[in-house]
Amino acid sequence: MIKILDQESRSISEKIHAVFQVSYAVEAELLGAVDFPPLKRTVPDFMESGTSFFGFWQGEQLAAVVEIEPNLRAFHICSMVVQPIYFRQGIASKLIVYILDLFEGNTITVETGLANGPAKKLYESFGFKETGQYDTDNGIRKIKFILER
Repeated sequence: MIKILDQESRSISEKIHAVFQVSYAVEAELLGAVDFPPLKRTVPDFMESGTSFFGFWQGEQLAAVVEIEPNLRAFHICSMVVQPIYFRQGIASKLIVYILDLFEGNTITVETGLANGPAKKLYESFGFKETGQYDTDNGIRKIKFILER
């Protein structure tokens, strides 16, 4: 079940933080990143975020989270994280379908690490097209995608 998450609640932000930590640890390893900024986010960072969070619940377990930054004509997928025990179960796809249905913005953008093959494949399967690549200050090669509706 997918629900909006009230990240201003400390207990919810702690759950979000826990999913981010285990998921981004896997991505950091996949990218060969030693210094990976997403792993540095704290519970208060989530609580004070101006973005929107949606979670996929597997019973009482928060299995995945998508973080978006919406505006009237577009939105940006800031983060998409799935607990490793739930990898390859179609949960990220379900979250994308959910937010595409929920938000009417014509343009959707997202970025991921260039070496993150599963994420690239996921976004491309929804019709996202590459718009560019760049290197971060942390030495991570990133790829940008856009979906025009």
